[in-house]
Amino acid sequence: MPCLNDGERSRVLRFERLDVIIALGLAGLVNMAMLAVAAKLFHFNGLSQIGGIPQAHEEFGHLVGGTAALAFAVALLASGASSSSVGTYAGQVVMAGFINVRVPLLLRRAITMIPAIAVLAAGVNPTSALVLSQVVLSFGIPFALIPLVMLTGRRDVMGAHVNRGLTTTLAWSCAIVTTALNAFLIYQQFFA
Repeated sequence: MPCLNDGERSRVLRFERLDVIIALGLAGLVNMAMLAVAAKLFHFNGLSQIGGIPQAHEEFGHLVGGTAALAFAVALLASGASSSSVGTYAGQVVMAGFINVRVPLLLRRAITMIPAIAVLAAGVNPTSALVLSQVVLSFGIPFALIPLVMLTGRRDVMGAHVNRGLTTTLAWSCAIVTTALNAFLIYQQFFA
């Protein structure tokens, strides 16, 4: 990426922020909608012991028809694609901005999809794979989040774009709570 002046950098950061807010907001809304619909549908029909994603999909089909089951599957796929695209985009920005490595878009998408496809092709239970993937990902969150908060609070690194004091305080609070919750998840998954 060529050197940008402060005005250009502000414009790029504004559009990147908007892109991330839209992608994560969409994923969040889809997730909340799926949870609310599934909770209401399954709870009132006495199906509170759903064991996983395939069983939830099957029960959707039985209770409200095949179209609803298909909508559930598409919404789940859209939510996952939206969330993973933000992570992939963040990795691309880091690689391009810090270590000056550019990976073509299709190659990035293929690399990020290969593990999921391999797990499904191996016949692993999708729900177990999803839970385990979240536990594994939680190991890395503090290693990304804490340096991010540290760097965005440093004027010598961020220049005019440094976080304000309140933003840094809120970011540290979020980082500490997120790290603690992830440590609890890891403990619960492996030791409880």
